Amino acid sequence: MFRNMYDTDVTVWSPEGRLLQVEYAMESVKQGSACIALRSSTHSVIGALKRSVSELSAHQQKILEIDDHLGIGIAGLTADARTLAKWMRNECLNHKYVYGTAIPSGRLVNDLADRHQRTTQTYVRRPYGVGLLVASFDKNGPHVYQTCPSGNVYECYGSAIGARSQSGRTYLEKHSDSFPSCTRDDLIMHALKALVGCVSGDGELTKENGCVAVVGKGEKFTLIEGEELQPYLDRLEL
Repeated sequence: MFRNMYDTDVTVWSPEGRLLQVEYAMESVKQGSACIALRSSTHSVIGALKRSVSELSAHQQKILEIDDHLGIGIAGLTADARTLAKWMRNECLNHKYVYGTAIPSGRLVNDLADRHQRTTQTYVRRPYGVGLLVASFDKNGPHVYQTCPSGNVYECYGSAIGARSQSGRTYLEKHSDSFPSCTRDDLIMHALKALVGCVSGDGELTKENGCVAVVGKGEKFTLIEGEELQPYLDRLEL
């Protein structure tokens, strides 16, 4: 039996019990540039590597703000991520309009996972080819979630997705015991150190291809890139 007999449609099962189109979508996440998220007892941080199509083009945005208390890092198809980000922003606005408070991050992420899952069960749709790392802070404290094109969602202390993310994941696992007590700046430094191992070939982490975002107690979602990121990169070299 040939594999390509069962991968023409997302609703067709293979004899091994697999949905091959969904697995292909998960593969596109592995080929996206690396993205890392971690949290302490007071803050959540996202770090990401940005790619440029050529030397003449600007770097693509990898971290998107959704609300004052929540943002996402993306790996995979950027166009799909923008569509999901637009939907998430609408959900946040609708909740704030109806209830007068920010949406709990757990509810939004579960609704997002349902949205992912619906595309895996309808033959006229294709799965979203993007994985998200969601960092947020709400009344229950800081959170980090990882979503998948299959509709799975995981809450994590730290996670890494995208190309060459294994070295970043190894770094996070090695230092995870120290995360809860970390300060805001320490957490940002951990994110950058984890990202260094994800840079391809002889490349290095710079203010052009790196970016970090932080959200936490008494601090709205803040994106740190360009010149604002340089002091942290200088500390990396010490």
